[in-house]
Amino acid sequence: QVQLAESAGGFLQPGESLRISCTASGSIFSIDVRGAAWYRQSPGKERELVAALPSDRTTYTESEKGRFTISRDPLNNKLSLQMDKLQPEDTALYYCKLVVVTTTFQKIDYWGQGIQVTVSS
Repeated sequence: QVQLAESAGGFLQPGESLRISCTASGSIFSIDVRGAAWYRQSPGKERELVAALPSDRTTYTESEKGRFTISRDPLNNKLSLQMDKLQPEDTALYYCKLVVVTTTFQKIDYWGQGIQVTVSS
């Protein structure tokens, strides 16, 4: 069994910063960096990709370039998203996705339950 523990979200004002993270624990052999990503979903909209690894090239959607930074801590099976200069349009439920290779060598996508980030003046 694998569990994902997420950090808290927050209610922020425009221009503020927030770092969110999720940490995997349990029957983990390794984390496949190629599948690590953050998504978000705003009310009435579909879930969209925010930022994704692999390690040789980090992918961001256009609006997040220069504002969001995805990173991972392989020793702690942790994925983070640093969000700077937050705007009201960044308000959403943020989901982390990790591709876990279990101790039985199955490769499984795990999703966090969602971190609420609200940006408003």
